[in-house]
Amino acid sequence: MPQARWNGVVIAASDHCEVVEGNLYFPAAALNQDYVQPSDTHTVCGWKGKASYYDVVVNGAVNRDACWYYPECKAEAKHIEGYVAFWRGVEVTA
Repeated sequence: MPQARWNGVVIAASDHCEVVEGNLYFPAAALNQDYVQPSDTHTVCGWKGKASYYDVVVNGAVNRDACWYYPECKAEAKHIEGYVAFWRGVEVTA
């Protein structure tokens, strides 16, 4: 089962992921809310839309903006709307 791990903790796990531009996107329900906190960061992708971010927090260590998602996608990316992806040292295994 695909997983996202940081500092030895599983942040997300699901068999229902999507791959976009080399990134594995997990369904929102797969995200362990105990290890994320909303961030004020937002970026814009020309074909996906406006991204929002979470900080990943494990045992007091904070990985700023290590998780992102698109709350409202453009038409071409609707299949990942609400899905979450990771970077910044979060290990993602398929």
